[in-house]
Amino acid sequence: MHRSVPAPTSSFLLALVVAVSCVVLPAGAAPPGDDSAAHRVVMARATWDTGWFQAEVYRLLLEELGYDVQGPATMENEAFYAAVATDEVDFWVNGWFPLHQGYVETHGPGDPSPIVPVGRQVPEGSLQGYLVDRRTAERHGIDSLDDLRDPAIARLFDTDGDGRADLIGCNAGWGCAEVIEHQLDAYDLRSHVEQIQGDYTPLMYNLLERYERGDPVLFYTWTPNWTVGSLRPGEDVVWLEVPFASLPSGDGSQEGRTTVRGVDGCPSDPCAMGWPPNDVRAVANRAFLRDHPALRHLLEVVEISSEAIHTQNARMFAGEDTAADIRRHAEEWVESNRATVNVWLDGARALGVPADASMASLGPGDALPPRRELRIATKILPPFVMYEDRGYRGFSVELVDHLASELDLDYGFYGVNSMAKLLDEAARSSSDVSVSSIAITSDREASLDFSHAYFQSGLQILVPDENAGFFGGLFDRFSALMRVPQLLDVIFLFFLVIFVVSHVIWWIERRRNPDFPHGYVRGVFAGLWWAIVTVTTVGYGDTTPKRNTGKVFALVWLLAGYFVFAYFTATVTTTFTVSEIRNTIEGPEDLFGRRVGTVEGSTAHDHLLEMGVRTRDGATIESVVASLEAGELDAVVYHAPFLQYYAGHEGKGRVRVVGRVFSEQQYGLALPPGSPLREPLNRALLELMENGTYRTIHSHWFEG
Repeated sequence: MHRSVPAPTSSFLLALVVAVSCVVLPAGAAPPGDDSAAHRVVMARATWDTGWFQAEVYRLLLEELGYDVQGPATMENEAFYAAVATDEVDFWVNGWFPLHQGYVETHGPGDPSPIVPVGRQVPEGSLQGYLVDRRTAERHGIDSLDDLRDPAIARLFDTDGDGRADLIGCNAGWGCAEVIEHQLDAYDLRSHVEQIQGDYTPLMYNLLERYERGDPVLFYTWTPNWTVGSLRPGEDVVWLEVPFASLPSGDGSQEGRTTVRGVDGCPSDPCAMGWPPNDVRAVANRAFLRDHPALRHLLEVVEISSEAIHTQNARMFAGEDTAADIRRHAEEWVESNRATVNVWLDGARALGVPADASMASLGPGDALPPRRELRIATKILPPFVMYEDRGYRGFSVELVDHLASELDLDYGFYGVNSMAKLLDEAARSSSDVSVSSIAITSDREASLDFSHAYFQSGLQILVPDENAGFFGGLFDRFSALMRVPQLLDVIFLFFLVIFVVSHVIWWIERRRNPDFPHGYVRGVFAGLWWAIVTVTTVGYGDTTPKRNTGKVFALVWLLAGYFVFAYFTATVTTTFTVSEIRNTIEGPEDLFGRRVGTVEGSTAHDHLLEMGVRTRDGATIESVVASLEAGELDAVVYHAPFLQYYAGHEGKGRVRVVGRVFSEQQYGLALPPGSPLREPLNRALLELMENGTYRTIHSHWFEG
């Protein structure tokens, strides 16, 4: 069965916590002979990778403070709050309040509670609400959710033809989904607006594509999140206000906090958001904080702006999404805020780092209990994984379909934002399989198991297709030639000389020679005609000088013009020849001296840099390919599967892939360590390769 799956149930998560607790050392007990345990702390992080940047910042600061930070281990909310209450985990920095207050009350009963929210990393920086693209809002005067009751307004956002506005909302099972459904009823919008539920990340990818095409968009989001780094409130999108405050029963006490001041991109100030703002806070065990005043001080004072988080999330969304990338982003933030960071650290050091720091330790945990339906994590990377019509498709998706059929397995896909989270899902056994276009590397093998390689990849070169039609190709080449500075200089100089010569001959002959009329316009035109036919050696003889001075000047021009015209002809010929040579790119050895484009920060960029090839980098592969088709680049170097797919589909007839695949990589399915699925999947994969099914799938996606 192929469908999206909900988050793990709380009972399963509690079972996972029990499994972890079996291998966690009691607080205060150090491993024998482990001297580093004196400063060890156990850190967790949330499952949403848009909060991993902040976790990395805190980890770096604690390491500078002298702590040995174990983790951060990725945990579900329920599992974390249960573990921190019993001192099995020391802290995390991904608490949202008041949203998470229920977890504190559930797992930290008593006075005082063993669970302590501390500090305000992003004070009231976590906003939630509804947004539309700014251009549609301004064109149609949309500033409130109530405006969607107008059928004409609702149809602007209707993508499935049912007459209702399609609101990209929350996944089924998320708390925000319940609030959206409640508000659709409270504001009498049920017959005008439909909450689109599926996989939030790929749905938002599709929404971004619609926005870039100029189509109206309507969606729910929260901050900090990558969505508001890609579509900035006040610039690209605007918030919609709600008619009045209304939250589901049990949240009524928060209704008074749903009107927020100073919201960028809101038509009013204060802004009727409909959702209370949240503080992003650290959460720690009370006894742990009592024993670690230096660490507590750090958790209390650190603040990270929403803008910094949005910027990092946007970089992650654009492709800088490995664990190493996220750590580098955190390191860059720490260094760019070094003066403030030093003040925080100095304040913590003044309190001292205790010698009896927490010695809790997270172990690997037991294997996940068997489940009836496999959870398969994925990330959109065309053509391996795409999300259309609320479902996944692509080469890797189709391959998994056949593998599951071969093994008679039920399964469901769910999407993640980044490669780092995709790998983490498998490493901590949250997914049974992670699939996209995952390269098998030695570093990854240390924390994961992999299937046999199912795809041989690497880098390849994309160039314009010279056979894209005679006139189109001729126009493209002529346009490219007209952008060559040296040729433009020669053309300008040639016609400047012609212009000067035409004036001189007209000035000499204008009084006594009827071939050169006395009037300026007609006379200079006659001079231009004479200068051109003379220098090109055509020499019709219909216009000739009569005066001796004119004849002498004509002789000089005839001789000099020969060299001028010869130089002009040679330059044009050379430029055409060089242009033809530039267009002959058949492999990486032909890239030197060419205008080569690739994606900033990609493995292609790194490889070209090692080769010594200078590149013109773009933020996305789509923008780089667009530059190639506009004639601004001679070639694009990127991952072979993407280029092959593009050349056979969207770019067919305009571009082509040339040369061999170089800097090779192999892709595989990522599995939790010790996964019992590995051998069955490998056998099924080999069977598909032997019976021809794999070849059929490959041909469908990569051979057009």
